[in-house]
Amino acid sequence: MDSLTQIVLGAAVGEAVLGKKIGNKAMLYGAIAGTIPDLDTFVSFFTDTVTGLEMHRGFTHSVLFSVLFAPIFTWLVTRYEKYKDFKGWCWLFFLAFVTHPILDAHTTWGTQLFWPLENRLAFKTIFVIDPLYTVPFLVFLILTMFQKKESLKRKKYNRLGLIISSSYLLLTFVLKGAAFYQFKKQLEEQNIAYTEIETKPSPLNTILWTANVETDDAYYIGHYSFFDTQPIRFSKYYKNHILVDDLKDNPKMQRMIAISKGWYTIDSYNGTIYYNDLRFGTLSLAYNASDFVFSYEIKTYGNGDIAFYEKPKNRIQAKKMLGELWQRLKGN
Repeated sequence: MDSLTQIVLGAAVGEAVLGKKIGNKAMLYGAIAGTIPDLDTFVSFFTDTVTGLEMHRGFTHSVLFSVLFAPIFTWLVTRYEKYKDFKGWCWLFFLAFVTHPILDAHTTWGTQLFWPLENRLAFKTIFVIDPLYTVPFLVFLILTMFQKKESLKRKKYNRLGLIISSSYLLLTFVLKGAAFYQFKKQLEEQNIAYTEIETKPSPLNTILWTANVETDDAYYIGHYSFFDTQPIRFSKYYKNHILVDDLKDNPKMQRMIAISKGWYTIDSYNGTIYYNDLRFGTLSLAYNASDFVFSYEIKTYGNGDIAFYEKPKNRIQAKKMLGELWQRLKGN
C-alpha cells in the first residue's frame, strides 16, 4: 500500500499497544515502524532490474523480519525513552512491522510474508491506493490524537478506525468473488475457452474490477463495474512468447517470468523487444490499449547475458486514465 496508508495503520497499531501509557508518542513510533519495511525500495538503486523486483516486498516484509528487528528497535528506543517497558515496546514494533506486509498481501504485487519461502501471498483484493480504506481510517486517527491518553473516547476512536478499515478489507473479498462470478459468466456466454483467470480491483476503488484471462495463444483483459448493464468487452493480447524462444533458458528470463507469475506478453517495435507484465494491466481502459503499466526493454549482449530496463511511464496517458476510470466505473 502507499506510504500514507502504512503510516496510518502503523500509528493506529502503536496507539492500540501503548497509547494509554505514552500518548501520541505511541502513534509516532508506530507510524515510523509502519514505514520501515518499505526501505527495501532503495535496493533497486544498487542492483539490476530483475534482482530489485525479486527483493521488493521480500525479507523486510516477512514475519521473520518482524521477529528479528522488533527487539533491536526496542533496545534502541528504551535507551533514551523514559518509558522502559521492553515487552510493551517490543509488541509495538512487532505489530507495526508485521501488519504492514499483511496489508500489502491484499494487493496485486503481494508479499513474501513467509520469507525465505519464495511464494508471494497476493490476495489481489485492493489497489495500492484506496481512499475508501485510508480516509475513514485517517479521520478516526486524527480524532484519537486530540483526546487525552486516559480518555475512553481515545480508545473508542482508534478502535473504530481499526474495525472499519479491517471490515472494508473483508468486504473486498466478497466484492472480488462477485466480480469473478460475472467474468466467468461472460466468458462462457462469449464462448472464450480459457485455462486460467485472475481478478483484481482497478486503481483507487473496488467498484471496477479487471480480469486477466489466459488462453492457449493469448491473454484477454476485461473490465467489469458493479454498475454495468452491458456485456463485458475483452481485449485480446497475443502472447508472442516465440519472440524470446532463444532466451527461454536464460536465468534472468526465467526469473522475470517467475516474478510475473507467467502473466506476460512479448512485443517487438523497430527491432527492440519488450517484456510486458500483464498483472498490472495497461495505462488505458480503452479497447485493445497497448501501453502497459510495466513494460521492460530486453537487451542482449555478446556474452549471452541479457538485461531488462523498465520503459518510462507515459505521464500524459496516466493522467488521462483517471478520466477513463471514472467514466468506466459508472458502468458501460
